This record gives sequence, structure tokens and C-alpha cells, in this order.
Amino acid sequence: MPDSASFNLEVHKPEEGERLDVFISSRLPGFSRTQARQLILEAIVCVDGKVKKPGYRIKDGERICGKILPLESLSVEPEPIDLHILYEDDGFIVLNKQPGIVVHPAPGHRSGTIVNALLHRRPEIKGVGDALRPGIVHRLDKDTSGLLLVAKTETAHQNLIGQFKSKKVVKTYLALVYGNVIQDEGVISLPIGRDPRDRKRMSTASRKGRFAETGWRVKERFITTTLLEVHLKTGRTHQIRVHCAAMGHPVVGDPVYGRRKRKKGISAKRQMLHAWRIRFGHPVTGRDVSFEAPLPEDMEHLVQS
Repeated sequence: MPDSASFNLEVHKPEEGERLDVFISSRLPGFSRTQARQLILEAIVCVDGKVKKPGYRIKDGERICGKILPLESLSVEPEPIDLHILYEDDGFIVLNKQPGIVVHPAPGHRSGTIVNALLHRRPEIKGVGDALRPGIVHRLDKDTSGLLLVAKTETAHQNLIGQFKSKKVVKTYLALVYGNVIQDEGVISLPIGRDPRDRKRMSTASRKGRFAETGWRVKERFITTTLLEVHLKTGRTHQIRVHCAAMGHPVVGDPVYGRRKRKKGISAKRQMLHAWRIRFGHPVTGRDVSFEAPLPEDMEHLVQS
């Protein structure tokens, strides 16, 4: 199929339940799943007129329309961007991601990402996993700081992805939230889905929310804020931010879920959320390894002030 061609596909009964990206790549000759995923993320693909995620499970009778992007628009170029590497061996890299940088190219962020930096610093990761996200096994929001794992080989990539899927990776975050959290610890179990009034937000009020559970305990209390140690038991989009807001204690500086609180007392230029600790099995030796990332300067300043 030539570049910039449009397509209009109908889902048949035997194809029901397939992932959207898999369906598109199978129905368009010479079209890869990576290309299909990028089209979906660019919102150039619609299912019955609605934008869906790459992993959306298609249904019989649905019509899937889109337009092919030129192949060159799907490339990722190396860029000389600083990386904060905490650990590295032949199998993987542990980064301390700084706030304000996007992990991988996406709509509106074609360059200046962690992936662009990795391809410049470690070009050998090209071809490991997804072509548009080489080496990446998980992600952090643009303005969330902290630990990020990157696989350097396909074997390590598959191993780490498998550990994330089977919940063998233990991640601990630090979140500075508004207000005085009275209880010393607790668990939030509220489903999370797209906000019915604003599709760019997530919400616990979604009619199609998925099960989500977050454990937390107070690490330190301040006059107008509380520092929480947070443990994710599921991995939904914006989970910590949404659950903290649902508690009535949104993350300090959160521009989406903490806007009402920003006018009262302490504020910040980004959400004060940090991926602090991580524990997992070494993808080569199988032995448990753990890492910790120090607080970034802006969050440290707020905690100490």
C-alpha cells in the first residue's frame, strides 16, 4: 500500500477480540505492527469514529478507518541529550529520569526524548523491542521523575516485560500531596477509566473503569503537605495521581488532578511524584536486584522548606 493512502476496514467475526494494532498490520500488506501502533497513537485511526488505544480489542462489525503516514515520519533519530545513568551492565540500564523529559516519541514529542538520547549514547539498543521505543520496558509521565529500566538486548527486554506483566517488579514511589493525611497508611481500591466529561483525563467515576489498587503509608508530615510512600498493585494510567486526588489529597503541583488545590498554599511547576525504588529479578542471573533514585532538586527543596 502506498504512503498517504487511506483505508477503511470492517471487522469480521473470526477477527473479533484481536488487538487493534495487530488487526491493522495483518490487513494491510507490508504494514508492520509498529507502524500501526504509531498511527493509532497519532489519533489517525478511528474505530466507528472513535479514537482507541493500540491494545483495544476489536468487535465484529466495527469499521476501522485511517490514513497511512509516510514511512520517514515514523523514524527516531539519535540526539545528544544528557542521561543520568545509575547502573549499567550487558543486559540493562537503570536511569534516573529527570522531570520534564518524555520517555519515547509520541504525538507532539517527536524529538528530545529518552529514546532519542539512548540511541545516541547506546546505539546498540536499536532493534531491541519496538522500533519506536527500543529498549523501553515501562514508562513514566513526562513530569514524573525517577527510576526507569532500559533493556540492552532482546533477551533482557522479553525477560523484563515478562516480570512486569507477572507483577514481579516491585516499584515504590514518593508523592508529596496537599494537606495532612491523618491515617498512617491505607489502600485505595477504586476503578480507573477515561473521565466521561474530559477524555484527556482519567477518573474513578468512569462507567468503564478497570480495577486499580494503590497502597500507601505516611513517610513524613509537614505543615501543609504530606510525603507518602506509595506502592502500586496495578498499573493504570495516572493511577497514583488519580487515587491521591480521590482521597482529597492530590499530588502537589499536579496540573490536571490538583488544579483546585494549587491556589491554596504550596505550589510547584510540575507534579511532585518520584519513582523512588525498584526491585526485580536480574534478567540474566535471576538474582534479586534493587535500586534507589535520590529526590530531584525541586522536590527536595519543597520537602526541606
